[in-house]
Amino acid sequence: MSEPTATTTIQLTPQEERLKSLLLEVARHVDETQEGRDPVVLRWAGGWVRDKLLGIQSHDIDTAINVMTGAHFSAEIVALCKIPEMVEKHGVTSTDIGNLHKIAANPEKSKHLETTTIKLFDFDVDFVNLRKETYSDDSRNPQVEFGTAEEDALRRDATVNALFYNLNTGKVEDFTGGLAHMSSKLIKTPLDPFQTFMDDPLRVLRLIRFASRLQFTIDPAAERVMGDSRVMQALRLKISRERVGVEVEKMLKGDYPKDALERINTLGLYHTVFTDPAKKDAPQPDISNWRTVYECLDRLREARTPGSIYDVLVHTKEAAYFSWVLAAVVPWAPYTQEAPATGKQPPPLATLAAREGIKAPNKVCEVITAAEKHRGQIMALKNAVCAKESYINERDRFGMAIRQWEARGGQWRLQVLSAFLVEASQVLGSASAKENANTEVEFLAGWQLFLDHLRELDVVEAPLLKRIIDGTQLAKALGVRPGRWMTQALDVCVAWQLRNPEATDPAGAVEEVRSKKDELGIPIV
Repeated sequence: MSEPTATTTIQLTPQEERLKSLLLEVARHVDETQEGRDPVVLRWAGGWVRDKLLGIQSHDIDTAINVMTGAHFSAEIVALCKIPEMVEKHGVTSTDIGNLHKIAANPEKSKHLETTTIKLFDFDVDFVNLRKETYSDDSRNPQVEFGTAEEDALRRDATVNALFYNLNTGKVEDFTGGLAHMSSKLIKTPLDPFQTFMDDPLRVLRLIRFASRLQFTIDPAAERVMGDSRVMQALRLKISRERVGVEVEKMLKGDYPKDALERINTLGLYHTVFTDPAKKDAPQPDISNWRTVYECLDRLREARTPGSIYDVLVHTKEAAYFSWVLAAVVPWAPYTQEAPATGKQPPPLATLAAREGIKAPNKVCEVITAAEKHRGQIMALKNAVCAKESYINERDRFGMAIRQWEARGGQWRLQVLSAFLVEASQVLGSASAKENANTEVEFLAGWQLFLDHLRELDVVEAPLLKRIIDGTQLAKALGVRPGRWMTQALDVCVAWQLRNPEATDPAGAVEEVRSKKDELGIPIV
């Protein structure tokens, strides 16, 4: 094995020192009881080392072992922590050590080796042996075997993720130039980029995620092949969409989602990532204006103030993630599926791009579907407010619309944001808009006016409005049995409430329903 090209030290916290001391004690015990093989050398690997060097505290520690499996070494830890002398020496309490969890190898998901995880001193510690991976042209699954620290480093996705902290020496080991690349803020593959990506195409997305998260640049040699058609084809065929989705979700939940989407765009990866791979005849959406969308969303986020567009429409951490998924699928908005003569209406292509392309959660997909369905109504009300139409002060019209959006898809605010982003693509992405600096100002002013109007009408929380009368009470007041008419009749009551916000007596709502008995089909004698 080659010597590391550079070394440095890491300042451990007291808890990390406790963990290191315990693991080295276990290693010494293994060496004393299992003679005839090389001594155990323990290394903390990858992300923990990188983050510590960047001053970022991490509670997830990958531990690589040179001469035994993670399961074997973990079992030794559990056994020794039952010995009173060990417990006393290392101050181990019942809450300091958790249960072992084995994560089986799953080649179909590109997880090629079993790992064992255990909770130790509030750290989630993974144990696995050092390994090397050999790929063949006709298989997506490598041959995995025990390897050296250098071989383990070379198989990793980026040099900044290939660093080791050797517990035995207390030094950081660098076999791939990762320390220099950390200093120059560079994401670089340990081996030839093309071969690295062809071996595991998911590394393309992982490099984008790390570059955006760390705000590093990607090595130009790697960038040149990330969008190579052969790499993209391998990404489609070799990698499950669940794994693609995990990487994209981490990007969009990170601190720099706009940067991640920008890299996907500039590297030509959009049609590989945000698409339903099963639909061979699906169109390739026009993404020429896509940059306008995610840049606009990012500006909204950066300019957030109380009552601003972003503040009103994106009011939770979950909604922030959803907002970036909505931005990602905007290019699909103009494309529709032809409805079948009979049967269920197929989901919008935008929904399929999220559901099948990145395996977005059902809640996200439901919002996308609802946003596509309600965009026309949302735009009509927004445009009416901007045009000062005569009916814009009809509180029931706006309140009932919002309740309907919420009931049929949820997260009505995000449905409005989707409409905003689609219009941003159309309005701000045009050639004339790029030439006119006032276009964005006017565009944003129109949407701000609409949202301010909703607040003035006091309908923002319309979905939470408690009905002044329930179905049983309404049927009794009308002197009839409940029937199919009830849902619409209760909507009539809620609309009446919205027009009469101070009312506490439901009599007026009952009379409103009674006056529409023929229209509602209520059998009142």
